[in-house]
Amino acid sequence: MNRREALKNTAIWLGTAISATTFGVLFESFTLPENEKNTVSFSADQEKILAELADIIIPSTKDAPGAKAAGLGSFIPMMIKDCYPAKMQEAFAEGLKDLEARSMKDFNKSFLLLGVKEREELVAKLRTDTITQQKADKAAKKNVPYFFVIVRDLTILGYYASEIGCTQAREYIAIPGRYDGATTLKPGQKSWAT
Repeated sequence: MNRREALKNTAIWLGTAISATTFGVLFESFTLPENEKNTVSFSADQEKILAELADIIIPSTKDAPGAKAAGLGSFIPMMIKDCYPAKMQEAFAEGLKDLEARSMKDFNKSFLLLGVKEREELVAKLRTDTITQQKADKAAKKNVPYFFVIVRDLTILGYYASEIGCTQAREYIAIPGRYDGATTLKPGQKSWAT
């Protein structure tokens, strides 16, 4: 099974946890034309920003490491460059620049220099602004890619497709028993990753 097929299977498993845009990108049965591949590039600092941003979305817990430990800082740019059309790649790159500009405006510091509380505050504002903009664009019947939505979706997808997500955040059973679609979980029991 290749990487794209594995990610499709994970996306199906996640169901509605990811947006229709990301779902559509993963299920397109085409290969990006050469002129749309890698239209953007990401610096080492931008990958660090994406790792920290993903770690706010899925932080470490007492039971499992977070998104940064799962390698999302390099996974997200790889997915953007390999799977997303040029227009969405450029919108994502612009959103990343806007995040850094907003960090400088609101806190007078680069995102990487912010404390955890400041990062969480900035991401909460970004989320709220994205929801507001989505509602306005939906009313105007615009179909626009949103930086925060793509980051959130790729964080969820990448984390639960990673070894950490499959084996530590979920209960991994290599050879499951019989299928029971109505099984009950005990309090504190992890759901399964098969």
